[in-house]
Amino acid sequence: MTVVIAFLANIVVAIAKSIVAALTGSASMLAEAAHSWADAGNEIFLLIADKRADKQRDAAHPLGYGRDAYIFSLFAAFGIFTVGAVVSIQHGIQSLTAPEAMEDYALSYLVLGVAFLLEGFSFTQSILEGRRTAKKYGRGFFDYIVNGSNTTLRSVFFEDSAALLGLIIAGAGIGLHQVTGDPVWDAIGSIAIGVLLGGVALLLINRNRRYLLGASPSPAYRAQTITALLSHPEIERVTALYLEFSGPERLFLVASVDLVGDDRENDVARQLRRLEGDLEQDDLIGKAVLTLSVSDEPSITA
Repeated sequence: MTVVIAFLANIVVAIAKSIVAALTGSASMLAEAAHSWADAGNEIFLLIADKRADKQRDAAHPLGYGRDAYIFSLFAAFGIFTVGAVVSIQHGIQSLTAPEAMEDYALSYLVLGVAFLLEGFSFTQSILEGRRTAKKYGRGFFDYIVNGSNTTLRSVFFEDSAALLGLIIAGAGIGLHQVTGDPVWDAIGSIAIGVLLGGVALLLINRNRRYLLGASPSPAYRAQTITALLSHPEIERVTALYLEFSGPERLFLVASVDLVGDDRENDVARQLRRLEGDLEQDDLIGKAVLTLSVSDEPSITA
């Protein structure tokens, strides 16, 4: 829902900014229009990311399709944000070398104000969702947004943050142009917006790359998982634990455990399968695999 709200807001804002940029000749407004169109394109990738990541696992993909979210979010960050940054910086540099006078400042301020309200509403929705989810997993809000596994929420949050900062920069550039009569300020505003977009793009690219390579949850969650394993009366000790995100808020768990007693092989296999099913009842565990420990392997603790 957060992505849909952001998409609709960006389409309306992009159209309005494009019209005003054409009417006024403002470099900052053109940069903001490119920014909003880039954001709208970004939301399409994020909607695809969410849909692909929700597909159930099958024989071809036993860990599910969760990593598709990082692939499509990477496309969005690299292609859309970077295109927006390049267009903004390029137009700003062109405006520095061939500055143009601007017309109708009031119309520019009106569109920037309406855009700020729409982007602010979308930004508020991403904050509310981020706080709910961070609280659910016992994490700080900003830590979860920056380092958490939910790539679409992170993208919307930083996209809206950049949008609001970009509007402030555009307003400042246009305002200084109006006060001083020097169009260079408007061009500088366009370049600053491009630099802002480039920074956001690099941050999101790095985070998606990290999860595609295979990221582990926090040490606190690892300790919590060991405690959960040992809470089963059939598990005497844990000697190895591997956790890796296979998608947004979805983990692949592999553990070596020593079971209580000395049952027959077939009974032990049934015990392990049942324990795996119990572990997969956790919202975060997408797939669990348990193996038997060797007697001389040291135990691990929380």
